[in-house]
Amino acid sequence: MARNTVTIKEVVNDFLLTLSEDDYVSNVPDYHVHNLALRGAREMQFDIMKRIKSLKLTVDSTLNTVELPDDFVDFVRIGEVTNEGFFYAYKENKNINMAMVYRTDVNGNLIDSDGDGVYDREDAKTVGTSATGSLSDDSFINAKYLYDSLEGRWYGYGGAREAGQFRINYDQNRIELTSTTGVEEIFVEYIADAALDKNPCIHVYGEEALRQYIYMKLIERKANVPMVEKQRARQEYFNEFRRAKARLNSFSKEEALYTIRKNFRQSPKY
Repeated sequence: MARNTVTIKEVVNDFLLTLSEDDYVSNVPDYHVHNLALRGAREMQFDIMKRIKSLKLTVDSTLNTVELPDDFVDFVRIGEVTNEGFFYAYKENKNINMAMVYRTDVNGNLIDSDGDGVYDREDAKTVGTSATGSLSDDSFINAKYLYDSLEGRWYGYGGAREAGQFRINYDQNRIELTSTTGVEEIFVEYIADAALDKNPCIHVYGEEALRQYIYMKLIERKANVPMVEKQRARQEYFNEFRRAKARLNSFSKEEALYTIRKNFRQSPKY
């Protein structure tokens, strides 16, 4: 566990220890608090505490696909890494075919192997002959140009260069690649679901916001809690949420100056 994080278990224990007999949630079960803590950590993680993981995955050469990680939520970027250690991103292309067809028996009848009323399906991908090219094509040009970057571009050459193309197939939980990629492994940087970890954690900046989230959800549907208290708990949660967001997304003076100055480049004019 990183030193700038605190476990969900520690937050739950601390929350339960601070309860008194006259609290609205004094008799709440431990498992209920733990469940709400996981939900709160997941919700805040998607908004302000995105946990980015990087994973090297093997490409299925038959279908030209890659299985998504087991804790995958959303992708940040997908691409390949060269021998020099540079990451070259693929471009998302939603026109990549990921169609399927119904599976039939020898007599042409549709098959429902598990009896759930939904017929079995199988891949019906076809590989075309035209694509945008990969890192192997014009390797010298691609090596000098980073997709979606402000550095390394060539004056007068134009944009839209990428090492390959992909499409996320959520139905079959995999990544579809173009046939021209021609790599055996790809690297995926993605947002992971922290609640699925063996020992879930949250950043220390969000610890107080998580406590407020637990309390807000515990009294949300209690009939004996006044509406004023429910509104106060909700307001306290969003105040702590904004405070955690401001701390995590701080933008220093040095970063601002670097962002302003990095776009100043002199180029020949024709």
